[in-house]
Amino acid sequence: MSWLSRVRNGIPFLPKRQTADNLWHKCGKCGSMVFTKEWEDNLKVCPRCNHHDRIGPADRFAQLFDDGRFEPIAAPTVREDPLKFKDTKRYTDRIKAARTATGEKDALLNAKGLIDGGKAVVGVQDFAFMGGSMGIAVGAAFLKGVETAVAEGCPYIIFTAAGGARMQEGILSLMQMPRTTVALAELREAGLPYIVVLTDPTTGGVTASYAMLGDVQIAEPGALIGFAGARVIEQTIREKLPDGFQRAEYLLEHGMIDMVVPRSNLRETLGKLIAYLSPQKQAA
Repeated sequence: MSWLSRVRNGIPFLPKRQTADNLWHKCGKCGSMVFTKEWEDNLKVCPRCNHHDRIGPADRFAQLFDDGRFEPIAAPTVREDPLKFKDTKRYTDRIKAARTATGEKDALLNAKGLIDGGKAVVGVQDFAFMGGSMGIAVGAAFLKGVETAVAEGCPYIIFTAAGGARMQEGILSLMQMPRTTVALAELREAGLPYIVVLTDPTTGGVTASYAMLGDVQIAEPGALIGFAGARVIEQTIREKLPDGFQRAEYLLEHGMIDMVVPRSNLRETLGKLIAYLSPQKQAA
């Protein structure tokens, strides 16, 4: 055996399933390389800089509900591509690509279960699905979540993450704003809480509608929250915006939200709010 063969055979190569591609996670904010397992155990929050990465419905439900047990709520079937829209690609092709990438039907999923022993219906917007954009399907899913909360006599908790209205559905997308507002009026008539958790990013038509109507407004640390982008605002008012403008901490300081809660404390915080805001419903 040559010396080259002996050296090569002595190198402890990693198995394919533990390659550098999946063994390490690079933080999108500070650039630190973190063991993927450490990052996942920390709820996908960077242990170096506390950057809260975007997560989808599956992770969110598993983190929130007691013992990770929940019951998915099927969204109503709606008409797809009502405007027969096409830009550089057909809208139907964009929907198919998003479904393939995420494994979900659309950008908002609902589930029900227990959070710290309290019954709740939780909706989660997935930014990975066409930027979490609000279209007819998202509006219908939101209404279904509210209806289920009323039927179950429990709060509706929404985790928002969106770039705004879905342009491929035009005015039909904007019509979801009054639809969701009316649905929330029914929730309040039933005496049930509506809790909003703003995650990164929450912008556009979603911010202008149901994202800012909560009885309690919570945000994850560092979340981008606003209507128009900072650059558009600067160009409009011709002034330099303050540091951290449109971030969760800035909004808390200026009274637009009630609290900023780290992901590790969210389940406990929501459990307390459910017990405090609807004790009679939970006791029943």
